[in-house]
Amino acid sequence: MTRIAVIGAGITGVTTASSLIDRGYDVSLFDRNRYAAMQTSFANGGQLSASNAETWNRWATVFKGMKWMLARGAPLLVNPKPSWHKYSWMAEFVASIPQYRANTVETTRLAIAARGLLKDTAARHGFDFDCESRGILHIYTNKKEFDHASRVNTLLAEGGLERRAVAPEEVRQIEPALTGAFYGGYYTESDFTGDIHRYTTGLAKAIEGAGAVLRFGTDVEAIRVNDQEVRITWSRNTESQTDVFDGIVVCAGVESRQIAADLGDRVNVYPVKGYSITVRLDDDQSQQAAPWISLLDDEAKIVTSRLGKDRFRIAGTAEFNGYNLDIRDDRIRPLIKWCERFFPGVSTEHAVPWAGLRPMMPNMMPRVGQGKRARVFYNTGHGHLGWTLSAATAEMVAETIAGSRVVNTAPRMVQPGLPLTPVKGAV
Repeated sequence: MTRIAVIGAGITGVTTASSLIDRGYDVSLFDRNRYAAMQTSFANGGQLSASNAETWNRWATVFKGMKWMLARGAPLLVNPKPSWHKYSWMAEFVASIPQYRANTVETTRLAIAARGLLKDTAARHGFDFDCESRGILHIYTNKKEFDHASRVNTLLAEGGLERRAVAPEEVRQIEPALTGAFYGGYYTESDFTGDIHRYTTGLAKAIEGAGAVLRFGTDVEAIRVNDQEVRITWSRNTESQTDVFDGIVVCAGVESRQIAADLGDRVNVYPVKGYSITVRLDDDQSQQAAPWISLLDDEAKIVTSRLGKDRFRIAGTAEFNGYNLDIRDDRIRPLIKWCERFFPGVSTEHAVPWAGLRPMMPNMMPRVGQGKRARVFYNTGHGHLGWTLSAATAEMVAETIAGSRVVNTAPRMVQPGLPLTPVKGAV
C-alpha cells in the first residue's frame, strides 16, 4: 500500500490525512505536540465564513497599516523593526493587488465547497464540534464601511455566495442581544460556526480508528527525498528512527516555509498573529446576554462565535511581528472592550486569552499542490481562512497525489462527488 507522510496536525493536516485515508492510502501524521490542534487550530474565531473570503490585497489595507503602525491597540499592527522576510513579503503583497478581484472570487468558490465537505465529514464520523448553523451577520456603524461591503458583495455573488443587505432594524431582529447604533449589515444564512479544536481532535481520533498512524509528540529531524522514496527521521524523547514513505504532504503552518526551503521549494508564508478571548458564560445573565448569531465587525476586524451554552469566542486583529507568540495585554484589551460595548450584560471576569500565528501567503491564496520534487506536496498558507478552506484544499491535494505518475496510487475508496477542480489561485 502507498505510504504518505503528513507533517502537521492542525486543521489542514488532519483534513488532508482524512482525505488520503478515504482514498485508501497508508497515512502517518506527524506533529511535535502531544495532541492535534494545539497551535493555530486551537482557539480561532470559529467562523466557517465564505462571507469573509475577501482577500486583503488592497491599497486601503496598506494605508491602514501605515496609519496604525504606532497604535498598539490597532486592528492591524506592523512592527517597524527591519526584517527582510517581512518587508519582502509585503512587497509581494502589494504586487498581488491587481489579483484582488480574481482571488476574492476564487476564494469564495473554494469556501462554499469546503463548508459542505466539512459538515459531511463530521456527520460521517459522528463527532460533535459545537456547530451552530445560524448564519453570519456583518455589522457596520458607518456608511463608508457599509459601502465597501456592498462592493465586496458583487465579488462574493460572482463566486456563488448569497449574502443580503439588512437595515439597522433587521440587524437587531437577527441578533436581539446586540446593543448600539448601526448603519446597516450584511447577513449570510449559509455560513456557520464551530469549535476548530473539537473538530480537529475529533477527526484525528476518527482517522486513527480508520488506520492512520498518529506520530504525535515527535520531532521531525530530517526529511530526505529522492526519485524512489521519502525518508523521514523523527524522534520521541530519546528514541530516534527513520521511516520510508512514497510521498509527503507539508501542512506545517508557519513552519512550512523552512521545511519547503529544505526541500528545494519556496513557500513564502509569513506568521500573522491573531488573538482571541474565550469568555466563560458562567451565570444565567451572561448566557442570556451573549449572542447566538456569529458576528463580524469589519471596521474593528473582530469576529465572534457562540460555542455551546457556556462559551463565547471573540477573535481578531492582525499583527506582523515575526514568530513572536507573546500574548500582549494591549492587543487583548480591545477584544474585551468590544464585548463590553456591544454586550454589556456579559461578564468578562473570566476571559481566557490566546494568540496564534496564521500562515499567510502574500497573495492570500493557499499553497496547494506538488512541489519541485515529484514526491513532495503542500497544503498550507491559508492565512485567516484555514478553518474555512481546509476541507476543500485537503481534497485538492489528495486528488493531486492520486493523479501523480510517480507516487503509486492506492485503491480509491473516496465517496462519489468529493474530488474538486483545482482553484486557479491556489498553487
